[in-house]
Amino acid sequence: MLTVHHLLLTFTAATPVELDDNAGAAVRGAIVNALLQRFCANKEAPTCADCPLLNVCPVAALVAPMRDAGETGGDQRPRPYVIRPPQPRRYAPGETLTFGLGLFGHAAELFPYLVMAAQGIEVQGLGRRLQENNGRRGGVRLQSIDAINPLTDARQSLFRAGQRQVHAPGMPIGPAEVAAFAATLPDECLTIRFLSPMRLIDDGRLVKRPALRPLIQRLGIRLTDLSAAYGDGPLPVADARALLPLAESAVLEHDKTRWLDVTSYSRRSRQSTPIGGMIGDAVFTGNLGPLRELLVWGSLVHVGKNAVKGDGWYVVEGERRNVSDL
Repeated sequence: MLTVHHLLLTFTAATPVELDDNAGAAVRGAIVNALLQRFCANKEAPTCADCPLLNVCPVAALVAPMRDAGETGGDQRPRPYVIRPPQPRRYAPGETLTFGLGLFGHAAELFPYLVMAAQGIEVQGLGRRLQENNGRRGGVRLQSIDAINPLTDARQSLFRAGQRQVHAPGMPIGPAEVAAFAATLPDECLTIRFLSPMRLIDDGRLVKRPALRPLIQRLGIRLTDLSAAYGDGPLPVADARALLPLAESAVLEHDKTRWLDVTSYSRRSRQSTPIGGMIGDAVFTGNLGPLRELLVWGSLVHVGKNAVKGDGWYVVEGERRNVSDL
C-alpha cells in the first residue's frame, strides 16, 4: 500500500528574496545542495551511481534512487518526493514564504534528513542572486514545519523555530483517505486546476491542451512505479489502462489554461532544461465516476515530467463553475 506524507515548510525572509516562475526548481536545487553538503560522505564520486556507498546513503535514496537488479524500467526509480513550489515573486525582509514537500511511502523514514536540509537552506540562501544582497541569494529563516492533509485541511505541528524537538510526520494519506475524498466529488463534472506547469508527453509530443486520456495514462504508470518502489504492494484502484476509453470520451467543457514557458538551469551539467507546461483551469464532463480516485491520487503525487521540480501539481474540484469565474 502506498502512502503520502505532505509537509508545509514556512520560512521568513531575512534579506530580499526573489523567486521566478522556476521557484520549484530553485527549492529543489537548494534542498539537494544542502543534502550533498551536509551528508555526502564521498564528494569525489562523479555521480551517486558511481559511488560505492550508493546502497547505504540517505542522500542517494532521495536524490538518485537506483533500481535493484531485475527491476524493470530505467536505471533510476522515480524519486520519492515532490515539491509544491512557493509563489514566484519578490519577498521583502520579514515576509513569509511557504512551500510544500510530499514524501512517498517508506521514504518518510528520511524525514530527519530533509529537516536538516531545510535548515541548510538558511546557510546557502534561496532564489536569485541579488546585487542588494552583495551577489548572494536571499537569506531565509526556517520558522515551522507542519504535516498537512490537502484533502481534509488537517494539520500536525512537527517543528517550530526555537524548539529542539522535531516530531515525525504522523498523518499518512493512503487509499482509504483518497477513496473517501473521491466519493465526495460529483461523477459527471470535474474541474482540474493546474497549479504548476503540467508537462505531459503523448506519442512523442507535448500535450498543450487539457485532455484526460494522456493524464490518466501517465498517472497509471506513475502510481505503479511509486507503489513498487515505496509501497507494500499495488494500490487498490482500478487499472488505469481499462479506464482509458472513459478518459478519452470525457468532454472538455471549458478550457481556461495557458502555456507557461519555464526553464531550469543545472550547474552540474551547465544546461538549461524546459520545465514549462499548462497552468489554469479545465472543466471536464462525462462518465467521470470511475476516474475520481486516480485523479485524486494524481493531485497528491503530481503527474508528468519534472515533478521533483514542482511541476504537475493540480487539485480536483467538484462544483460546476461559471465560465466567467474561470
